[in-house]
Amino acid sequence: MANKQLPAAPAGAAIWRSIRGSFHSLTALLIAALVLAIIYFARDPPPPEDLDTKPTADVIAATMSTSPTPSPSPVRDDTCDLFSGRWIYDNQTYPLYKEKDCKFMSDQLACEKYGRPELNYQHWRWQPHGCDLPRFNATAMLERLRNKRMVFVGDSLNRGQWVSMVCLVDKAIPSDSLKSYKFHLNGSLIVYTAKEYNATIEYYWEPLLVESNSDDPVNHRVPHRIVRVQAIEKHAQHWSDANVLVFDTYLWWRMPKMNVLWGSFGSPDGIYKDVTMPRAYEMALNTWSQWLEVHVNRSKTELFFVSMSPTHERAEDWGGVAGRNCYEETEPITIDDYWRSESEPEMMQVVEKTIRDLRDRGVIVQLLNITQLSEYRKEAHPTIYRRQWEPLKEEQLANPMGYADCSHWCLPGVPDVWNELLYALMFKNWEPRVDNRVWE
Repeated sequence: MANKQLPAAPAGAAIWRSIRGSFHSLTALLIAALVLAIIYFARDPPPPEDLDTKPTADVIAATMSTSPTPSPSPVRDDTCDLFSGRWIYDNQTYPLYKEKDCKFMSDQLACEKYGRPELNYQHWRWQPHGCDLPRFNATAMLERLRNKRMVFVGDSLNRGQWVSMVCLVDKAIPSDSLKSYKFHLNGSLIVYTAKEYNATIEYYWEPLLVESNSDDPVNHRVPHRIVRVQAIEKHAQHWSDANVLVFDTYLWWRMPKMNVLWGSFGSPDGIYKDVTMPRAYEMALNTWSQWLEVHVNRSKTELFFVSMSPTHERAEDWGGVAGRNCYEETEPITIDDYWRSESEPEMMQVVEKTIRDLRDRGVIVQLLNITQLSEYRKEAHPTIYRRQWEPLKEEQLANPMGYADCSHWCLPGVPDVWNELLYALMFKNWEPRVDNRVWE
């Protein structure tokens, strides 16, 4: 029997079935999407730590005080000028160490040991206007210096800052067997070693940075100072591989002219010429900057330059009695933006220009601008309360103001704050200002 064929479906019916199938598929997709959307929007909001928020000052402070290695990406206000602020009396948290507890204290700076009757100079804290300095963390600094060299290069003011740094970190190394203190090169190089960290904090005597006839760390008081402004290699070889270099040079340039030598000491072919300031200073800093550009490993070495440290020789500058100096002063200067008559802005400008030019050539030197903040501290110098290297004569004893030291600084004291600022720059970390601090 022959099979019967079913009649073919009309073309319109086939099209309708296709459209209906597509419609059902689209409807299913829309329903699925709607369900997912309901689930998504009904979920809990993200926890606070997922939001773009910044930690509070308390959180930052807690991190700084407990972590040996502060975060390399700190939260801070880049507009804060650490060097603009005021001194606040704080006898709760300052000094940062006791003079008698630091075995490496210099007799030139140990004012309490040598009979200073009042010690308020130890209790002043520097408060920047727009932020707070982090508390100096000795363990954090030592961790930062692990397997590294930190070298202070310069004059006796720089040596005072080095003594301060050693006193600050030494308290974090309880055992004498874990540290050492040695003199090298007839005392030109002094090395403090933290053995557990394989770290050294060193000081190298070079008051003019370039070669001079004052290079001997003991016998450097000469009647006629001479510098070789183009010669630095003799000194630089002793700090060329350091990881952190802190330079200063200013006090020894405070004269109208400097006798400059082209050639070698003792050479009959040497040329001598008196060069006025600040040109001679600029020539020496140019030699220093050229050495840095050629020899410094820019990925390894951090560079700092400490601006000029002020003296307080003229009491009339701060409204005191004419003819007097810092002797018997017991309070800081409170005049806003005080600047003494003997401070030389043109010398600072030479430093700033040299550092700008180095930056343009790819060498970053950070300026530790301690001048203005130190100007206020007329009461913080040793005056007569220090070791006298030569016996005093009767006429000197009769006039203490005549031999008072108004150039160096007592420790603990102002150089500790310089190192707090150095610490803040090294860690690129300071705290947003908290206006309700209990001690203000």
